[in-house]
Amino acid sequence: MGFVLPGGQFADTIMLPLTMSQIRVPTAGRPRMKPDRLLADKGYPSKANRAWLRARDIKTTIPERADQIAHRRKRRGRPIEFDADQYKRRNVVERCFNRLKQWRGIAVRSDKTARNYHAALCLAATLMWITAASQESAMLVNSEQARAIARWSSSLSARS
Repeated sequence: MGFVLPGGQFADTIMLPLTMSQIRVPTAGRPRMKPDRLLADKGYPSKANRAWLRARDIKTTIPERADQIAHRRKRRGRPIEFDADQYKRRNVVERCFNRLKQWRGIAVRSDKTARNYHAALCLAATLMWITAASQESAMLVNSEQARAIARWSSSLSARS
């Protein structure tokens, strides 16, 4: 996960290359710098972003804005490939943002410096990751316990 904090009122779309440069995709060995696919909302489909992603051979799932569709109809361009099933998976990212915003300091951005706000984002994301990992391991333990109880009860019923 990568965080970029620009100063002032910046459009998200111009921060895409900088944000993508911070992302590392975990592998068995050294982490990759390039993801297989980028899922983004209608704020990111600029020509510059699509060209930047195409140059790095990163597949995209970004819906077109209505003005871009209308422009393409006038000039008869090839429609941009869009996979609606892939796009449905973007809700994971949106839910992550919503969970981060449950932290009051992050939601209202009350820190005076970008460094402190970035540290709070990293702390909140780390705590979310640890909580999710511990809940997942607890579910695995519970499912293994349930299987052990089922084996034990089936062995008891086989004896009688």
